[in-house]
Amino acid sequence: MVVAAVHPESASFGRWLVAVLVGCAVLAAGAPLVALPLSKVERWRLGLVDMRPIAGGHQASSKTAGSWHRLRALYLDAATWRAIAYALLLITVVPVAYATLFGIAFGLLAYLVSPLLVLGENGPVAVGFGTVTSVGEALWYALAALVLLPAVPYFSALLAGAHAAVARTLLQDGSASLRTELVEVSQSRARLVDAFEVERRRIERDLHDGAQQRLVGLTLKLGLARLDVPADSSVHQNVSAAHDEAKQLMAELRELVRGIHPRVLTDRGLPAALGELADRCPIPVALHAGLPDRFPAHVEATAYFVVAEALTNIAKHSAATAASVTARHDAGVLAVEVADDGRGGADPARGTGLTGLADRVAVIDGKMLLSSPVGGPTLLRVELPCPVPSE
Repeated sequence: MVVAAVHPESASFGRWLVAVLVGCAVLAAGAPLVALPLSKVERWRLGLVDMRPIAGGHQASSKTAGSWHRLRALYLDAATWRAIAYALLLITVVPVAYATLFGIAFGLLAYLVSPLLVLGENGPVAVGFGTVTSVGEALWYALAALVLLPAVPYFSALLAGAHAAVARTLLQDGSASLRTELVEVSQSRARLVDAFEVERRRIERDLHDGAQQRLVGLTLKLGLARLDVPADSSVHQNVSAAHDEAKQLMAELRELVRGIHPRVLTDRGLPAALGELADRCPIPVALHAGLPDRFPAHVEATAYFVVAEALTNIAKHSAATAASVTARHDAGVLAVEVADDGRGGADPARGTGLTGLADRVAVIDGKMLLSSPVGGPTLLRVELPCPVPSE
């Protein structure tokens, strides 16, 4: 039997290697326990000098997940390892950088007062990074220090800015930042939609209560004047023409006001407004709108104009003989469907207003679906997010 001799140095190296591997494993296992709380403190410190919001890097685990799954998610999360990388920088590179800057600053201060030190010692003095032997030499050093010292605050600010930039890069979750920006954009878009609808209603109200009423009064006066003028006179013809023009203008203004924001939608709600659209359509329209009384104003306006544009397209382009409009509210969604038995082939690219409808629906986070095979039939469905209607 042969027994191999183990060299003492090999055994020592093996023990050292095992110790290093075990130490690295312990550090890797315990690093998140230190790095994550430290990252929270550093984000708070960063917020003191940088007003821009910084989203937390670590994604919270589901409360229903087990301890093992939460721990596993913690160690597999990229944000955890970014926090560890920042912690390593914070205990290695950052102290060296700041210590170097402070050392240079104190060295320059020492050179600045070196003439006084040489006079006090009456001989060579170790100052900063060297030795000053005479007052004349010390004066040159002091002059150089006087020139360089004002640059120290700038380098200090530059170092602090670099530190903050590294902290923001490593401690901020990019996806969380994007989600925050998306929420802000969505909220801003919703506010713009509400403001737009308020302005439309104001314009409609001003036209209805102002210009339209005055035009009605003018039409009545022209009608009365036509009755007072002899029928065989030239004045009667002129007054009659003016009366007819005023009536035509009043009809056009009424259509304009209805296109801006229909009064029936404001006063009586979506079902009544859809009923008016169905009655005005030149082809028969079956309406099924078993809806509660009122919805949010921007939802009602969007649904109304979708149906109005769809019925206009049907009358102009589809050659349909019948159409239907169905509206229902279920599970927080207002679904509106417009169907016809026409020739189909509707294409948003042909400029029939479908692209504008899709954009209008998307503004309030809705969806528009279109089925229009060649030969028909055509079905347009719009789904609008809508809370429970107010009583």
